[in-house]
Amino acid sequence: MKTPSIESRLPGEAPLAMPAQDLKLGATAPVGASAPAGGRAVLFAAFGVLTAIGVVSAGVQLGRQGLGPVEVAALVLFSILFAWVAFGFVSAVAGFMVRLRDRKTAGRSQPQPILFTRTAVLLPVYNEDPGRILAAVQAMTEDLADRGVAELFDVFILSDTRDMAAARAELAGVDRLRAKLPASPGIYYRRREENTDRKAGNIADWVETFGAAYTSMVVLDADSLMSGETLIELVARMEADDELGLLQTSPELVNAETPFARLQQFASRAYGRMIAAGQDWWSGAEGNFWGHNAIIRTRAFASCAGLPKLPGRKPFGGLILSHDFVEAALLRRGGWKVRMAADLGGSFEETPPTILDMAIRDRRWCQGNLQHAGVLGAAGFHWISRVHLLRGILSYATSPLWLMMLLAGAGVWMNGRSGGLIGPSNGAAWLFGATMAMLIAPKLLSNILTLTDKRERQAFGGGARYGASVVFEIIGSTLVAPVLMLMQSASVLQVLAGRDSGWSTQSRDPGRLSRREAWRLHRGHIMIGLAAAAIVLAIDPVMLWWSAPVYLGLVISTPLAMALSNPGFASCFGLLTTPEERDVPAIVRRAGELRAAYDAEAATRAEIERLMRAPAEIYLLSGARALGGRQTLAAPANPGPPAPLARRWWRAYRSAARAMAG
Repeated sequence: MKTPSIESRLPGEAPLAMPAQDLKLGATAPVGASAPAGGRAVLFAAFGVLTAIGVVSAGVQLGRQGLGPVEVAALVLFSILFAWVAFGFVSAVAGFMVRLRDRKTAGRSQPQPILFTRTAVLLPVYNEDPGRILAAVQAMTEDLADRGVAELFDVFILSDTRDMAAARAELAGVDRLRAKLPASPGIYYRRREENTDRKAGNIADWVETFGAAYTSMVVLDADSLMSGETLIELVARMEADDELGLLQTSPELVNAETPFARLQQFASRAYGRMIAAGQDWWSGAEGNFWGHNAIIRTRAFASCAGLPKLPGRKPFGGLILSHDFVEAALLRRGGWKVRMAADLGGSFEETPPTILDMAIRDRRWCQGNLQHAGVLGAAGFHWISRVHLLRGILSYATSPLWLMMLLAGAGVWMNGRSGGLIGPSNGAAWLFGATMAMLIAPKLLSNILTLTDKRERQAFGGGARYGASVVFEIIGSTLVAPVLMLMQSASVLQVLAGRDSGWSTQSRDPGRLSRREAWRLHRGHIMIGLAAAAIVLAIDPVMLWWSAPVYLGLVISTPLAMALSNPGFASCFGLLTTPEERDVPAIVRRAGELRAAYDAEAATRAEIERLMRAPAEIYLLSGARALGGRQTLAAPANPGPPAPLARRWWRAYRSAARAMAG
């Protein structure tokens, strides 16, 4: 087997076959304990009962004076959406009970586990800021070295970058890290000539080339970060369970620099842990994969998770875009547990800084999740794996369904049927109230957990500050929700019309949105909001107040988007502060320091590259004479001072070398 030289920035190859799986053939292999005995049955029974009550009640209200086409459409849409809300509610209740139960053991420190296997940390990148990647790599490798496990980890930067300047910066940065951190885990770099099959192909290429040398691989994203303690704990849990194929962490959002990002960051921290605990509880060994911040058993992944191409043309055929859900289902089909480490901290990621950046990312995810309709019936998938796939589809399909539900409700109201869903009857009011209660319940339950836990309450800055932040977040997310609903609806329609999303670079850094850009992006939303308000006012002025959350965010979407994208407003009046901001984790702080240092060196790096690429003056040597049949060139006795360009180059090089060494 060929061993690459050090100039290749890669270790020796250790191939591992990764055949594409057949979605038409296969059976679910059994595993050990899957989920709490009877708990899953109780949860799904509660979901079924709630859904049945809601659907029957809606049918009674709509059918009091007969069911016309509009009423039937409203009932079908309501049934789907009510079921979606009911499932989220029962899952949140489960998470509330789990978090309440686990309070007693939370925060207890454990000795560092002893590890026995080798692990690769993979960072697939595509046209990303090299400083972000290199800072994360250095912070994580330093942490692992400090904990005495450097020899058991290797880090691979797997580049699909097409921008040649960024690729040169990646390679130069890796060479510098290898020189600066000789005692750290191995740091390797590979850039593919062709970015075949995007991120999934990037990971598969690594598995087929190097996978046999590592028991496990930790897959990260370009904005991911993990503490050494968390990496060690993930490996220890993988070693402790021979049936465990994948263990997904629940990442915390950090480094938000705009009000919009801070809204997402606070909501994730305030409510996300409870929601993740609920999903972990009912998923059991049939968990899900979110594509990053997870550890995977390498041989299990190679033998079970090779992705086939879907039949047909884009956007539904070809490469599976949202590969993570499908890989989790394939692993479980192959007899491997897929679990979530909802109790484990130290895993971090970032969030898009603006509404526009969120919409761009969602467009890509939308196509991938809707594509799962062609995978939902795959042979041998566990039924819980199918639930995950279906929820992924509905996470985007519900946006146009809510929009159609609003239109159908308006049609029922205009028909003048007193038994309609939107009407004066007590039954309709109770049904509407129950739906809204189930929508808001997860946040309320999370707030109870926080406000009744002194340590958690103080981590947010006290009960008063936390309560004010919750109110601020609810108002902000309520105003943004209709805009995101329309954007997601447009994405769904584009996918159904056959438009492929492509593979664009995700923006991760803040940038102010100009008035022109904001108006161009949101002018359609403003028109829709004004039209909706006018229609409601014409039908019934009283309903104008009830429906304000729907149209108000649309009417003010342009100034709202500008304000939420402005880093100058990121303080949010001192609200939306998370515990990770008040007490920044060491790994996050170190990565931030390293990235700031990298950014500060930008001018020096640019000058070095300019000088290295500039034409160099050549000195001709004189006094050549024949010596033993060979030509020897002798320099003149007094060559004089160096040429100005060479002297400037040498001074700049010495200055840059001193700056980088510091």
